[in-house]
Amino acid sequence: MAWGETVNVAMDALRADKLKAALTMLGVIIGSACIVLVVTVALTGKRYIIQQIEGVGANLTYAQLMRSGKVNAIADEISLNDLRAVQTEIPQVVEAAATRDQPASVIVNGVERPISLVGVTEGFQRIRNLEILRGRFFDAQDLMSGSKVALLTEELKQVLFPHEDAIGKTIKLGELGFTVIGVFRERVSTFGQSEIQKESAIIPFDMIHYFTGNDFTQVLYAQARSPEDVPAVTRHVTAILHSRHRPDAVYDVENLSAILEATKRISQALTVVLLIVAFIALTISGVGIMNIMLVTVTQRTREIGIRKAVGARDDEIRYQFLIEAFLISGAGALSGILLAVAIRVAVQPLLPQGITVPISWLSILIAFAVSCVVGVLFGFLPANNAAKLVPTEALRYE
Repeated sequence: MAWGETVNVAMDALRADKLKAALTMLGVIIGSACIVLVVTVALTGKRYIIQQIEGVGANLTYAQLMRSGKVNAIADEISLNDLRAVQTEIPQVVEAAATRDQPASVIVNGVERPISLVGVTEGFQRIRNLEILRGRFFDAQDLMSGSKVALLTEELKQVLFPHEDAIGKTIKLGELGFTVIGVFRERVSTFGQSEIQKESAIIPFDMIHYFTGNDFTQVLYAQARSPEDVPAVTRHVTAILHSRHRPDAVYDVENLSAILEATKRISQALTVVLLIVAFIALTISGVGIMNIMLVTVTQRTREIGIRKAVGARDDEIRYQFLIEAFLISGAGALSGILLAVAIRVAVQPLLPQGITVPISWLSILIAFAVSCVVGVLFGFLPANNAAKLVPTEALRYE
């Protein structure tokens, strides 16, 4: 078989009617672009969600008291002794901290303004990845001696000291004056769903009892050494709390791994659904290729008869039309891939800082391979029909 001649004949046939070839490959372009874009969006979303969760705090387990029997019992509150037990009895824990928040108020221009006051223990900054914008976090001396010092959120600083540096200034919380030693923000915003609110001040945990009347913690955090240790740490924290308190007490001990796994499952489900849509688009484009090529075979019946009359074998006719289908689907796949990459490049500058849009080379290979396979499969019937034409009947066709 003269493969070079067969390929040249197929390409000449496509060049003879460029508009029809372009319209035929339009569905392939859309389908292949969809495959690449779907995988790209799925990877981007998954990476972004993982970054958000890890930004809140990597490998975290957190616990809080949900119910203390029929009557709330002080003995069931999570204490600093529970925190120390978690630190010393669980070898996989590399950091632990506790917090308690309390509504408070500050005076701004003679007007009382409500804020959220949060008492924190050592290790809270590392666990929650707080970003210190100015000043410093609490040191060991601040925490041990119960110094009246505070850090402000960026938003609260703008309210209290909009045109001056807050470091070293004194704010009055209730009856006590606190010196501002730092301004901070959450590295990844929790939108008020954690103890850190938009306008919050954090103080050493030992100082919170002046406002609450007790020194119980509200949330206990434990950071595992690695993601693989998180389930074990969660179980150990639950066991320690139940062993140190009454059986009637109910504690909510959760970790971010469950949220991450749920997010991954949702992402995978959406990816599968969108990929099905993309494959449906490719199938429809394949049907389009088959229909157009069936019409083409009919229109070129006399040409096929002439080729057979001068010695072209059935396989050469069949491969000619299969090559045409392959060229249409292959060119459409390459165009769709280039379109997807161009969309990615155009969208990247519009996204928030820190969000990158990765292109999966595997998705590009899959898009190209599937598109070509679809084109060849749906092109086989027209090619086979062309190969089976009887030369004498084809030559009489008008």
